Amino acid sequence: MSIEAPRPLLPRRAPRKGSIRTVALLGPAFVAAIAYVDPGNVAANLTAGAKYGYLLVWVLVLANAMAVLVQYLSAKLGLVTGKSLPEMLGTRLRTGNRRAFWLQAEAMAVATDLAEVIGGAIALNLLFGVPLFVGGLITGVVSMGILSIQSRRGQRTFEFVVIGLLTIITVGFLTGLAFTDVSGTDALAGLVPRFEGTETVLLAASMLGATVMPHAIYLHSALARDRHGNDLEGPRLARLLRVTKWDVVGALIVAGAVNIGMLLLAASALRGLPGTDSIDGAHAAIQNSLGPTVAVVFAVGLLASGLASTSIGCAAGSEIMYGLLSMRIPLLLRRVVTLIPALVVLAIGVDPTFALVLSQVVLSLCIPFAVIPLVRMTSSRDLMGVHRNATATTVAAWVAASLIVVLNVSLLWLTLTGSA
Repeated sequence: MSIEAPRPLLPRRAPRKGSIRTVALLGPAFVAAIAYVDPGNVAANLTAGAKYGYLLVWVLVLANAMAVLVQYLSAKLGLVTGKSLPEMLGTRLRTGNRRAFWLQAEAMAVATDLAEVIGGAIALNLLFGVPLFVGGLITGVVSMGILSIQSRRGQRTFEFVVIGLLTIITVGFLTGLAFTDVSGTDALAGLVPRFEGTETVLLAASMLGATVMPHAIYLHSALARDRHGNDLEGPRLARLLRVTKWDVVGALIVAGAVNIGMLLLAASALRGLPGTDSIDGAHAAIQNSLGPTVAVVFAVGLLASGLASTSIGCAAGSEIMYGLLSMRIPLLLRRVVTLIPALVVLAIGVDPTFALVLSQVVLSLCIPFAVIPLVRMTSSRDLMGVHRNATATTVAAWVAASLIVVLNVSLLWLTLTGSA
């Protein structure tokens, strides 16, 4: 009897360490992406879809493409120079210009926080019947806890928390699409750029301000630098720049899908229904059309959006102040101070959805102040060396900046003439 020799065992394929290390380097862009799915987005996208159907889908697609480019340039600036965009501006502007720039940026920070706190307050009101003012207070207190994670546990733990909230936001805002019929033909037709009246221009500016977020542009350069270090060069820098592209593209694909999904949901399920131009009205319509479970999931997503985005907005404001004025006040103190305007708006009874849309228009007006210097700096050979923008990248960035300026000039004209 012959005994067959045992077959040699095939070696197990070891996990690819390169892939694991690459994944471990991701994160900063996902933190910045929270700014792209904040309550201001919800108000602008639901209003656009409920009033005009699929008409403004092209605005979100274009804005998200612009956001990918701009956020990558911001992260690249932080990695190559070791400084954030506010720090670079602070070293290049004269004292008077620097202070004026900071005032503009602080107005942007107030508008940002207004949207986030109001969104969290609305969510708590929808879920638990909490009065809006009290809901604003609760949102502010919880956001302090989220911010404390960064100072106590470090940036990586903070990133995990924020990515967890982003997951809740994605599920909350996209669940409704599984229960409604989206017209593919109409959605494709919405990719053709066009307006229908002056209100659609106002909405487009609001959607742009909610999608290309100026405070995320300022913050992302600091997030990338703080995560990866400020003394990078050679192959390590080149690798981090490649990883950062994937980080930005992946994060903004998620954010873009959420924004477009919200508009498609409103266009397919809420078009023509009364009261759907407000978040609470849209929530009621979702509950009536798609059921209470979908409505609750939507409100939970809105709450996660408000809590996460107000934390990111506060962190951005702190970085802006430090970079432009070389001052850094405690983050929790800043949280308290920037909470006040939102609480005042809630206390005096301003329509919250109108306040959200208006805050996004203010953000849209502030975008050029962040984008234009960013494009100039990342195109500079003296500043960026071999990592300066390629010609095609520079052209695309200037086209994006020009489109933003043209839309903002149109918005101002319509507002000043009373047409908006």
